[in-house]
Amino acid sequence: MFRYKKIGYVALNVSDIHKSTKFYKETVGLQHVGTNEKGISFLRCSNDHHNVILYPSMASGIKRVGFQLENDKQLELAYNEFVKNGLNPREVSAAESAELKQGRSFRIVEPNTGLELEFYSKMMHMIKDFVPTHTKIQRLGHVVLNCVDVESTLKFFVEKLNFIVSDHLGENAWMRCFPNKFHHSFALIKSTENKLHHVNFMVQDIDDIGISRNRILNGDVPIAFGPGRHEPSESIFFYFLDPDGMTLEYSFGMEEFPEENARDARLLEPGPWTLDRWGGKPSPQFASKGKIEEQFNKSEK
Repeated sequence: MFRYKKIGYVALNVSDIHKSTKFYKETVGLQHVGTNEKGISFLRCSNDHHNVILYPSMASGIKRVGFQLENDKQLELAYNEFVKNGLNPREVSAAESAELKQGRSFRIVEPNTGLELEFYSKMMHMIKDFVPTHTKIQRLGHVVLNCVDVESTLKFFVEKLNFIVSDHLGENAWMRCFPNKFHHSFALIKSTENKLHHVNFMVQDIDDIGISRNRILNGDVPIAFGPGRHEPSESIFFYFLDPDGMTLEYSFGMEEFPEENARDARLLEPGPWTLDRWGGKPSPQFASKGKIEEQFNKSEK
């Protein structure tokens, strides 16, 4: 099977591109790379050209998730595997790839949720390092979905996309794109509706969590959950809301896995203490917003 480097970027639909660009730059702490003539805004937290893309839209939510393969050979292996398995990979046009500052890229649609997934191996490397402002963001960590049919979606990621499950909690599942070492690159939370759960940014140290909590609170940004500590990944977390009510997370201290002889996925005890060892409870707004821009029709054309 093919090998990943990491989760590369998340594309979000936002209702006010100027307000959201300012928020992700000034409040979240990303670097704004630029906004093109279409109003698409690119931001980064690494030397990649982008780790977050904001698209102007009437309906806010998640548009796409991009995964970076280790190299061109692994990208070709993935493409051939997708063709063999009838996943109908769709090449991104040369014009859009140039717009994204990426090499060859292709997309498929996860059949149970309608979420579009993109795969690439090359993205423009920015010469000047990403310099954190207030929060020492290290990387885009993961994306989590609320999911109606977790069993089928999980099976798709494991059997078709070469993800490995790190932990189960009831029907919920956390998984990593092999051989990425972090506990999860993607996760599925049982729900009555397919939608975004949250987008995560991993930070350098525990002080980033505490300082960001007070900064967010003083800035009148809604706090959704935390600070607290997750049992599944061992991460200390803090969740807050973006201008469209989508949930964002800072986290520190995630469990890491070796490529070989990694522990098996655990069946964790259900209960609120598993989600937060410190006994906190999320707000009603936590993980409540983020429509998936479904791509079913596009994939059938």
